[in-house]
Order: sequence, then structure tokens, then C-alpha cells
Amino acid sequence: MQRIPLLAGNWKMFTTLAEAVDLARAIADHPLPADRQVMLAPSAPALHAVAEVLRDTDIALAAQNVCWEDKGAFTGEISPLMLKEAGATMAIVGHSERRQIFAETDELVNKRLTGALQAGITPILCIGETLTEREAGSTMTTLENQLRQGLAHVNLIRGDELVVAYEPVWAIGTGKTASAAQAQEAHGFCRSVLADIFDKAIAQQIRILYGGSVNPANVDELMAEADVDGALVGGAALKAETFLPIINFKTQ
Repeated sequence: MQRIPLLAGNWKMFTTLAEAVDLARAIADHPLPADRQVMLAPSAPALHAVAEVLRDTDIALAAQNVCWEDKGAFTGEISPLMLKEAGATMAIVGHSERRQIFAETDELVNKRLTGALQAGITPILCIGETLTEREAGSTMTTLENQLRQGLAHVNLIRGDELVVAYEPVWAIGTGKTASAAQAQEAHGFCRSVLADIFDKAIAQQIRILYGGSVNPANVDELMAEADVDGALVGGAALKAETFLPIINFKTQ
């Protein structure tokens, strides 16, 4: 089965409720290619409202994080059941900003990912090396450790119920982008690790996205690589005029 490209917009904490609705509508009002999937991840307060905008479209709704418990004394968290009720079918886990700013560990990321899977929500597991790790030559070691720890005790049936996003930390919000060759090298390595964790057939069905200053000027080259199955887009996803060209990348 061919992997369907996924173009995911992570709006982080940049949009008000009204801005999120307007942005979702601006994207949804344009015809989208049938051979790829689009996903939007607004902040939690906007999930219900954006879900209404996307109701009659094929655009998926995602949360920017997810708790591992359905309910309980977890101040500030959002449960998988709450996300499903809001209309979300996907959730980002382990984003570098969660790891760096909020000190989320691989163990915690694993709990979030497992909770999402158990609830039928597709997790997008974010992994990536810092500039220090890249310069030290430990990129692949970092990626393998994050994959193995983030996916500990996880069983997949098909593979398409999980998405992985490679986001080199040094390229997020900096304007720097990994070259297409660098992205392919990392993605190919990640797929080999996934094949070892699960098996080759399952690994072939797991979509691996690239995240890190993706924009209309570089998306075509990135998407031409064999193991780049989409993009997790931050800044360029905050305006329809920059996100739509990414969605409409040209196949080669």
C-alpha cells in the first residue's frame, strides 16, 4: 500500500479563537488534492470551533498534546476522550518545544502516545536532534533512542495508526532547513529502526514527516525524497497563502 502524504499544520499558541476559525475556513474553502491528507492542529480552546469548520471536509483535526488518562486529577491536561469529543482524530506528542521548554521525557512521551493509541487517536511522534547533537555526530543515536523509548511496549496492527515526525531542533523556527538529502538520510534511518522495532511491513506503512522551516520554496524538493511522507509545518501554516502552496506541492 502506498503511503498517503500528510501535510500537517501546527498552529502552536499563535491563533486566537477567531483567527483559528478564519484560518481553517480559508484553507477549507480551497479545493484540496485528493491524493494527500491535510491536518490542522489549533490550540485546545479552538478545537470545537475548528471542528465545525472542517465538519464536511476531508481535513483532519489534531490536538497539540494529549494526556494518557481518560479522566482524573491532572490539572492542565486534556484526555483522549475529551479530544475525541471535540472532533480530534490525531494528536502531536513529544514536540521539541514540549521536550525542551516543559522538560517532557521520552518516558512521558511514551505514556502520551500509548494513551492516544488506546483511545483510537493517531499519535504523531516527534523526534529530532539538537544542533549540539548533530555537530557531535550523534544524530542517529538520538533518533534511535527517541524512537525506541517513545515506542516502548507499543504494538501496531498495520502501521498507519502511527505517524512519526522528524524535526531537527536546530531547524525549527530558525529559517534553517535540513537539505533534502539530510532529511532523507534521517528518514531512511528512522524507517530501518521502525522495521527493527516492529517489522519491515509495518515500517513501510508508517508515515514519516519532516518538520523544520518547511515553506513553499523547499517543499517540492523535500517531498521528492523516497522516505519523506509529508511535513509538519509551523510558521508557514499560520497563513493560508503560505500553507496552501505546501499542501499543493508538486509531485516529481
